[in-house]
Amino acid sequence: MIEALKHQDIVDKVGGKFKLSALIQKRMKEILEGSRPLIDDTKGKTLMEIVVQEILEDKITLEQAAPKETTIDPFAAF
Repeated sequence: MIEALKHQDIVDKVGGKFKLSALIQKRMKEILEGSRPLIDDTKGKTLMEIVVQEILEDKITLEQAAPKETTIDPFAAF
């Protein structure tokens, strides 16, 4: 198991366990689809280790979409 995942630091850095999981899955998919790793030393590392290292080095973050503003038209027919 990757040592960094055993510590709360990486969870706090991303904002929670579920966000960390989503970020890891999203980035692993990107790499599998052809994106290049953002770290230099990838020799002998698994895909998971590469992604975790990218997170630790602040190379990737989880962007959250801003909440959509909803407007209610008071004159709209129901």
